Amino acid sequence: MLNKDLVIIGGGSAGMAAAIEAKKNGVDDILILEKDSVLGGILNQCIHNGFGLTEFKEELTGPEYLQRFVKQVEELGIEYRCDALVLDVTKDKVVTYSNAEDGVVSLQAKAIVFATGCYERGAGAIQIPGDRCAGIITAGTAQKYLNIHGFLAGKRIVILGSGDIGLIMARRMTLEGAKVLCVSEIMPYSNGLNRNIAQCLTDYDIPLYLSRSVSKVVGKHGRVEKVILSAVDDKMKFIPGTEMEFECDTLLLSIGLIPYVSLLDKIKAEMSSTRGAKVNDYFETSIPGVFACGNCLHVHDVVDFVTDEGRDAGKGAAKYIKGLVEKNTTILVKPGDGISYVIPQTITNKNADSITFKFRVRRPIQNVFVTFEDNGNEIAKFVRPVLIPSEMVMLKLNQAQLAKIESGEITVSIKERK
Repeated sequence: MLNKDLVIIGGGSAGMAAAIEAKKNGVDDILILEKDSVLGGILNQCIHNGFGLTEFKEELTGPEYLQRFVKQVEELGIEYRCDALVLDVTKDKVVTYSNAEDGVVSLQAKAIVFATGCYERGAGAIQIPGDRCAGIITAGTAQKYLNIHGFLAGKRIVILGSGDIGLIMARRMTLEGAKVLCVSEIMPYSNGLNRNIAQCLTDYDIPLYLSRSVSKVVGKHGRVEKVILSAVDDKMKFIPGTEMEFECDTLLLSIGLIPYVSLLDKIKAEMSSTRGAKVNDYFETSIPGVFACGNCLHVHDVVDFVTDEGRDAGKGAAKYIKGLVEKNTTILVKPGDGISYVIPQTITNKNADSITFKFRVRRPIQNVFVTFEDNGNEIAKFVRPVLIPSEMVMLKLNQAQLAKIESGEITVSIKERK
């Protein structure tokens, strides 16, 4: 069996950033395993611009963004394998993969970083009523067909879900000559970034219908012929008499992303409400020496933040390999009122210079405090004029604030300003 200091599963923006950071922190024996034929992950099909505003202070397309990291990987001499399917991972950090060049290979790693990304929810996940026919496709798959293979998914399109991929594909399909009839969203607010609503819908006069979902798909001749949208009440039940009919040939679904964690499930890593693994302030899971970052940990809205998180996981893995991890406490971090989740879920080093906490709110809200409390005692408080579920929030506690924690638990909550 071969030995590696660090194996990174996933060669997208998180995986490459983790590898680069681990290399810069003194780990030389690194292997990236990527299941696709090239590094970069989903960024290869994201030919629109808008990437790199935080990371590089300029606006790049997805392929331009990823190539900057591929270049660093190659310049640093970091080893990688493409077309590499990871078959098995054990708690003892044995990774087994296969590809055409190497065959089946087992590696004993000192540490593993999971950067496996996420996958799209399909029609079966929400049990769309009506006919089961061709023409129902996820937005990301339609994006891949168009941008990588040159195939247009349809000519008259209804989009369900206002996630960023769905919004971007509304614009992309319009530019390619298709007619996007509308975007429908079951929630009373959009799940996409405000800039994407403006640039992808408003600029192209594509209507957005909120609190409305697909109540029936009609496709008697093998393909979608009609989609019926109905309004929903506050319990997400269809309201009779509110039907809107759209003659179309395609229903594009942008109904959410789910972290890809099947291998982490296999080794029984503890999971959180994000459907990703629970991690500490080093991005280490409940399995010692196994780390997770990026969209397989929680779904991000900006790729620059995925990259930054990959760096943090790579730095944590490097410290683990070199025996420099400092664990002097166990403090649970819990979401309170108005918060859907918080990462990290555990603080293990109160002596850290700072720790960044990431979370999302449950609903759009204005003029609030975000509070960090220890048994009702306020550790820190931040003013936020607007918070929306589609945008991840990041707040940092410094060393002085961390030192105020006296119990084994803190809570992050939303409180209205009065």
